[in-house]
Amino acid sequence: MKFYSTNNKELQLNIKDAVIKGLASDNGLFMPEYIPQLPESFFKELDNMTFTEIAFEVLKPYFSPVVPENKLQEIIDDAFNFDIPLKHVDGNINVLELFHGPTSAFKDVGARFLARVLSWFVKDMDQEVYVLAATSGDTGGAVANGFVDVPGIKVVVLYPSGMVSDRQERQFTTLGRNISALEVKGTFDDCQRLVKTAFLDKELNDKLFLTSANSINIARLLPQVVYYFYAYAQLEDKNKDVVISVPSGNFGNLTAGLIAYKMGLPVKRFIAATNINDVVPEFLNTGEYNPRTSVQTLANAMDVGDPSNFVRVLELFNKQLEDIKDSISGYVVDDKQIRKTIKEVFDKTGYVLDPHGACGYEALKDQLNDDEQGIFLATAHPAKFPDVVEEEIGSEVDMPDTMKQFMDKPKIKSEISSEFIDFKRYLLNNDQQ
Repeated sequence: MKFYSTNNKELQLNIKDAVIKGLASDNGLFMPEYIPQLPESFFKELDNMTFTEIAFEVLKPYFSPVVPENKLQEIIDDAFNFDIPLKHVDGNINVLELFHGPTSAFKDVGARFLARVLSWFVKDMDQEVYVLAATSGDTGGAVANGFVDVPGIKVVVLYPSGMVSDRQERQFTTLGRNISALEVKGTFDDCQRLVKTAFLDKELNDKLFLTSANSINIARLLPQVVYYFYAYAQLEDKNKDVVISVPSGNFGNLTAGLIAYKMGLPVKRFIAATNINDVVPEFLNTGEYNPRTSVQTLANAMDVGDPSNFVRVLELFNKQLEDIKDSISGYVVDDKQIRKTIKEVFDKTGYVLDPHGACGYEALKDQLNDDEQGIFLATAHPAKFPDVVEEEIGSEVDMPDTMKQFMDKPKIKSEISSEFIDFKRYLLNNDQQ
């Protein structure tokens, strides 16, 4: 299979080159030349398959034969060494808990797979690879921990100053070794712009080997397709139409769900649940896409004003607005409602939501019909947001052991402005050290 640039379908690479480059040379995102259909036999066996068995069948069309099947299975088994359970919350609403990995966030799925497949792709290179990652919350920790101590790879995480929770920040600023953290005086969109601009800078690319670990990298995105099939496999009642609500910021998570849908996942529709950074819900209502500066909210990982992956959503539907609207609806949740939802769900069911999951739950509760079965994605452990969650539920949230290890270590970080020249200077100076 080849992968084309969203800016030029004639620009095509195999999976290895697409993953190593991260971003196409014309600033486009890579997309598979077609979406493979999974056979009927797969769906007949789905209920009895493990997560890693599902992963192999879903990812094989994209990565093999460039990645030999035995190597792909090895990467999958190593990357996905934690569970992703589906749990009942209330009525016809279920939650897919994506926070049981080493950094307690859904980004562990994509980041761990990317780290292993990229390491295999670059193992024979005689030049260090710089992995650049912009984060609005959880990507930084997942990428840093996925790549820590991987030979031949340096990671640079960019994050907006004051817009990432302390517990999220500690997961990527306390590691050191081959992980560098850059606190940017700006927004997540500024961080994302710096990463994209670096790929287009000739001097940087002549001197450094750059790639990306954000969901703009196709190997970060494709593993996320797997857990949609796993969620469906765990549903006890498959006689009702299924609706999935996805907390959405940079829209990689929803894009993965839509790819699963195009591969044959029997889902009726999706809900794009955002905070007040509502560029995509606005597009679904008006047909006009108006990116703007992101606004800080309690659901910080979704504070994105110009989501990169939305271009992939357009590609999946050939830019036909009505087809997009048939499959996706939008829903906007403000901070006041996030707090209210966390409290109400806990008081009623005892289930503890994080701010992002609260957006997904609220959207699903509002738009789900009685004759439908709903799933929302819980993308981060509520212990990452103690100031909000504990205030609303009136008690402490138990911190996973995987998070405790970061709490007492000193932060190691550098500060830069949002100007590209500062980021470029940092990368060039860092390479000389």
